[in-house]
Amino acid sequence: MSTAPYGSWVSTLSIDDLTSGSTGLGAPTIDDGRLYWLESRADQGGRSSLWRRDLSGGEAQELTPAPAYLRDRVHEYGGGEYAVAGGELVYSEFSDGRLYRLGPDGSATAITPPGSLRYADIRVHPDRSLVLAVREDHGGAGEAENTIVALDLAGPNADGGAVLCRGADFYSTPELSRDGRLAWTQWDHPNMPWDSTEIRVAPVGTDGGWRLAGDPVVVAGGPGESAVAPRWLPDGRLAYVSDRTDWWNLYAWSDGVSTPLHPTDAEFCGPQWVLGQTPYAVLDDDHLLCTLNRSGAESLAVLTLSTSDLRVLTEPGVAADAIAVGHGRVAAVLSFADRPAVLALADLTGPSAATPDWEQVRVSSATVLDPASVSRAQAVSWPGEAGEVHGWFYPPRNAEVTAPAGTLPPLVTVSHGGPTSFSPAGFRLAYQFWTTRGYAILDVNYGGSTGYGRAYRDRLQGRWGLVDVADCAAGAEAMGDRGLADPQRLAVKGGSAGGYTTLRALTSTRTFAAGISQYGVGDLEALATDTHKFESRYLDGLVGPYPQDKAVYDDRSPIHHVDELAAPILLLQGTDDQVVPLNQAEEMAAAARAKGLPVALLVFEGEGHGFRRSETIRASIEAQQSFLGQLFGFVPADDLPVLAIDNLPGPPRA
Repeated sequence: MSTAPYGSWVSTLSIDDLTSGSTGLGAPTIDDGRLYWLESRADQGGRSSLWRRDLSGGEAQELTPAPAYLRDRVHEYGGGEYAVAGGELVYSEFSDGRLYRLGPDGSATAITPPGSLRYADIRVHPDRSLVLAVREDHGGAGEAENTIVALDLAGPNADGGAVLCRGADFYSTPELSRDGRLAWTQWDHPNMPWDSTEIRVAPVGTDGGWRLAGDPVVVAGGPGESAVAPRWLPDGRLAYVSDRTDWWNLYAWSDGVSTPLHPTDAEFCGPQWVLGQTPYAVLDDDHLLCTLNRSGAESLAVLTLSTSDLRVLTEPGVAADAIAVGHGRVAAVLSFADRPAVLALADLTGPSAATPDWEQVRVSSATVLDPASVSRAQAVSWPGEAGEVHGWFYPPRNAEVTAPAGTLPPLVTVSHGGPTSFSPAGFRLAYQFWTTRGYAILDVNYGGSTGYGRAYRDRLQGRWGLVDVADCAAGAEAMGDRGLADPQRLAVKGGSAGGYTTLRALTSTRTFAAGISQYGVGDLEALATDTHKFESRYLDGLVGPYPQDKAVYDDRSPIHHVDELAAPILLLQGTDDQVVPLNQAEEMAAAARAKGLPVALLVFEGEGHGFRRSETIRASIEAQQSFLGQLFGFVPADDLPVLAIDNLPGPPRA
């Protein structure tokens, strides 16, 4: 075993392993004896395509080869971009926003008109020649209009679909029962779907065209309650998830009465950032397949409705990101503690149902890492201003290299996006890339994160830029105090909302020696006045109503506190970002440059809110390596272009 300074270790993981060597897997569906799923690849510009394989085995087939691109931009984040039932398949094409019906011969026929309409959260009902979807119309003045529409499966739907639900600001999850009742979720500004929503039910009629045939009934939700994910059970009851008891738990509704299915201090769903999520699925008359998050520890379980018994199917450290059921089989994208995620199938009907054997269908990465080099997430907690804070610590690990005795690793503190999101403990090649090079990582689930109950999530209400920053700084300092990281080489990193926390931490604390912001928010006022509809009132809860609380926005905006900035910054930004406009990164960089602080700004043409192209991801990672190496005084082992850092004393260091 060789000896080298932390940060300069030779790793077997390359950037190619993170781009061309990795495949995004998601949205499994089982229909007619076949398994369908989505795959996305950075080396194809992030293009997402639909794949299929028989449940009995055989070769996987790409149903939508290039240039087809399955994606939608409803709420900007999209989701629910395809649906299949009875062999009928409909999908949203990213290039034009239209819905297409895929024929048996692979031909695609548009069933919605060109123009300003977008579709998501698709449901197909072949027996009724019906397609249900959430529609977003960008053709009018002001904000886009969101509705739930009914479409003819055969097309052409020249009017864009018959509107079933209109009037609320947002809709999701149109679920039609066997007897013709429609259930859906809706909410209004300034709420987000994890704040206050309503689940409603109404009969649907076809007399004179598709329409609601009665007044909607409110099943669940209202002020202070997030009720989401309605699903019809075989017996006619409606299942759904609500956080009315502080945790997103499962309920069943019938004849105006809701009954808890398994009360427990755990979450049966996550925040609805994207549409089309499947946090649970109906296995049969008496069983639900559920994803479960118990204080950060995720798992997959079967809930028996008649007894309320919950049986965990996966081993500790194994979680399911997306699930589907059918023909006695279950499909799931499984994440692990020590290896890349896979799309897998299991039989829940045979003798192995209690402890199913998973058949690997697709792997997200073929990269094999020496088990001795795998850094496993370690649950850590520390005191915060609002109570105990949770996170995951990843120590540096490399089977071939060790650091000089008496030295400590640099720490990258990761602030996740959202900010109402959650960092799981699963294996991530992107984290192993850093830990095998001699970095430690602290992934912080600061106050405001999901997975720990509503009270924990609500810690951020009115205090974004305060609680999250304090929790990240306290966590980094705790790792230094515990001898797990070098207190002099603490960095903070994040994207989007995590980028805001990064910039805010650098302007309001003295904890960090460097920061890396990916498409991060520098100006809260600009975000409140220049962003898309879904998040246009998000800051009402996180910061305060605008413009009434303009002074608070100014006070918490890093761009107005550059004079308090004392650490170098690397800013990474796409030109086509509709969530955080490019000018925010440019203004932040200019202000830091004018103050004489070390700063680098890399702008990527054609990238949006989140980097998808392999060349962008490569350039971004190389820049981060060079940036931290120059600042923390070590030479990365990789052959890297030297990042030009403005105001860095002396010549650029390799």
